[in-house]
Amino acid sequence: MPKKQKKFADDGWAIWVDGDDTSTVYINDWLNPKGKSYVDLAVRIRGVKSTKTLNVYVPFEIVSEEIEDVSLLFNNKKIVQATFSAACIIEYKKNECTSEIAYNGKTIDIVHISTIDYQLKNLVGGTLITINLEKLQEFIANDEAYFIWRMPHKSLDEIFRPRKDVNNALERLRDLITTPVVSEKYGYSIRVNESRLLPEEITKIGVFHRQKLKKAVVTISINEDYELNDASCYRIRRLEEDLYREYLPSSYKCEDVITYQWHQNRDYNLKGHFNFYYNIAKNSVSRGSMTFYLILLLGIGIIGNLMSDAISALLGLG
Repeated sequence: MPKKQKKFADDGWAIWVDGDDTSTVYINDWLNPKGKSYVDLAVRIRGVKSTKTLNVYVPFEIVSEEIEDVSLLFNNKKIVQATFSAACIIEYKKNECTSEIAYNGKTIDIVHISTIDYQLKNLVGGTLITINLEKLQEFIANDEAYFIWRMPHKSLDEIFRPRKDVNNALERLRDLITTPVVSEKYGYSIRVNESRLLPEEITKIGVFHRQKLKKAVVTISINEDYELNDASCYRIRRLEEDLYREYLPSSYKCEDVITYQWHQNRDYNLKGHFNFYYNIAKNSVSRGSMTFYLILLLGIGIIGNLMSDAISALLGLG
């Protein structure tokens, strides 16, 4: 039987605005089981001219130095085309805070958050990001805007962190002999605006309960060495290497990354809660077991040769 490693995390995210809006949230998880994972978070606000603040609760602690403004990469038209999956026309850095993008018959502002003030506040193991939009209004030209940034996804780092083996020496030796195949299974649940998973400081806010989140889209990007349960996906595709090459997080290779996408719409979820679950698995041969078997075979070979020489000498066949 293979040795099994199972880990699971159930995280609550929250996105709401103080104003008249119908918003969409996009979460792109860059899974890296062998190193640091990242998440790209994008929020599209409709009615941004009537919006005072954008609030995002992240279910882990981050600091401003860990937030990367990936919208600054949109001066590369290939990256824009890959990100928006459409032919785009972009006026990069139309002013000091925004760019403007036209695609699919509409024109939208892209806010460069690195150029504006935003506040970070720690809440019960998570972080509340608050962006003041009132000061941004003089730079907004359209009634719809994107806010997008990248940060380390520390919940995933915790899931993928190797477990310490606290078994005794005999148990570890038994595992090396009997379980050469290691079965890794990881599960992760993303719950957007689900009150029971959020700090009280958020759930008691009236604006949070009046928010109008229209839909949430979750994209999972992972190395093809891992198997992902795609029963709930509505789109699966390989990343366009030439388009994404300069957009990928560090340590990623676009030639071996596949994107899986989930989609839930408020038309079918009137409470405005969006729950996404995915699990990934990988079966691999234990290096420790293979090393043990090689040493064992080498030892048996040496002992066999010694016994053969001893028998030959005893029988006078040498």
